Amino acid sequence: MKNLLVIGTAILTMLASQSCRTTKPINKAIAPKDSTVSVMLPPNTSVADSLKMIQETMDRLHSHYIDYKTFNAKIKVEYEDSKGKKPDIIAVVRVIKDSAIWMSLSASILNVEVYRMLITKDSVILMNTREKEVQYRSLDYLQEVTQIPFDYKTIQDLLIGNPIFFDSTVVSLKKADDKILVFTMGQFFKHLLTLSADKNLLLHSKLDDVDVNRNRTADITYDDFENKNGIDFSTYREITVSEKNKLDIRLKYKQYEFNKELSVTLKVPKNYKHN
Repeated sequence: MKNLLVIGTAILTMLASQSCRTTKPINKAIAPKDSTVSVMLPPNTSVADSLKMIQETMDRLHSHYIDYKTFNAKIKVEYEDSKGKKPDIIAVVRVIKDSAIWMSLSASILNVEVYRMLITKDSVILMNTREKEVQYRSLDYLQEVTQIPFDYKTIQDLLIGNPIFFDSTVVSLKKADDKILVFTMGQFFKHLLTLSADKNLLLHSKLDDVDVNRNRTADITYDDFENKNGIDFSTYREITVSEKNKLDIRLKYKQYEFNKELSVTLKVPKNYKHN
């Protein structure tokens, strides 16, 4: 059942899920870290036109940023690590923007809830409903588990499908066929975003660690977009993360709703042991 805790954190962090570290040799990175350097602005383009192209692309990308008050979803989670494919997980997620994230995790094969979480801007409560145990942690706990510099907003964006670790400092931009490639450099990650040329939808996100002493890399693919009430939402995502081991995650959003009245309270029974 420890893997359920790992995958629960993976859903929230989507970039890491590296808490179960091994002593095996480091896997090769998904792609060489310098691969993004080849992304350049179109040749024979004036500086003014290049800046205009970048600004227009960023404006259109930000126009697809999902703004909301509440979000709830039921997600089928498939994942595979170095030891092979694991049993599917069903995650029920409720988000009140800038306030709280509630999550319930169940093993599909058992159809029984195993973990329940509540995350606020400064705390994490984790209930193991099978072992009747509860943990109270600060939000820094997720950073410790995943070794990723998360804040609350980043976790929200991961669940919703907004760009994460997206620095507005654009190094280069390239239009290629039906896609637009945007390369940014942030404090922690080099980030290559692939957008659709027609609507500037986020199709792919590749992050490589700026720290040359680490081999941390992540690929996130967004697919099967639906548009409900003017919101373009990716209902299928593939995430591959790699550092000292490799983890593949597939998220299928079976149900989802925005801006419905939600409750995210978490009541801990008195007989639960503190861990």
